[in-house]
Amino acid sequence: MKNFFIQFFTWWNGATVATRFHTWRHGEFVGADEFGNRYFQTKGGKKDPALGFVRRWVIYNGVAEASRIPPGWYGWMLQKCDLPPSQDAVYVPREWERPHQPNPTGTPLAYRPKGSILRGDPRSKAADGYQPWTPGA
Repeated sequence: MKNFFIQFFTWWNGATVATRFHTWRHGEFVGADEFGNRYFQTKGGKKDPALGFVRRWVIYNGVAEASRIPPGWYGWMLQKCDLPPSQDAVYVPREWERPHQPNPTGTPLAYRPKGSILRGDPRSKAADGYQPWTPGA
């Protein structure tokens, strides 16, 4: 019951009821990536008359964050290739490529440069003698 309310009232966590209905009615499953995101396109690969190309969409596994889409699927979503990475043998990651990682901004893994308040380092010696300005002093 809790999952139903989460899906009904939140658009950023997976898919809403309307998205699930639209996917059930008009979409066909194309594949999934290593993060559990599921990719769809219009049934039969029909072109959308309003757009002039095949509609493609993703249902995220968890929070909807575009940086969680791996490069191969991102190219497919943007109509750069016709075959998805699950069917295309051409897209094979090279040995020098690192595994895809989502954007860490706002998480504990985010980059914090030296001197950042969020880094937790002790203050530098130059900052020890700092006196903030106060009006009327």
